[in-house]
Amino acid sequence: MNKINVLLMLALTSCIALSAQARDKRDYHDMVYDSGCKTCHDQGTKRFPSDDACLQCHDMGELAQQTKREGHDAKQNPHDSMHYGQEAPCMECHGEHTPKQAICMDCHNFDYPKFKH
Repeated sequence: MNKINVLLMLALTSCIALSAQARDKRDYHDMVYDSGCKTCHDQGTKRFPSDDACLQCHDMGELAQQTKREGHDAKQNPHDSMHYGQEAPCMECHGEHTPKQAICMDCHNFDYPKFKH
């Protein structure tokens, strides 16, 4: 086998492995994967999806309500924070193909036990 064939085979194998890895990362987005990468990657596959792409399926008001806290923790709502309101960029905290942490954790030690990367 010549070097070009080996390189082509390695490149193809890498693409297949990356594709399979991306699909297996987030079970809660399974229904979107079959529609293709451009369903979310509205700015191209080499860039993060825009907030508009996320908001096609997710409603920020509903997310803020779901993550609302009471009492002493009331100001610890990641989807309605005192710093960003409901305007924090989605990809600052969430990543489909790589684990991330909430941007709040850069300065705070809040506990978000249901946090989905």
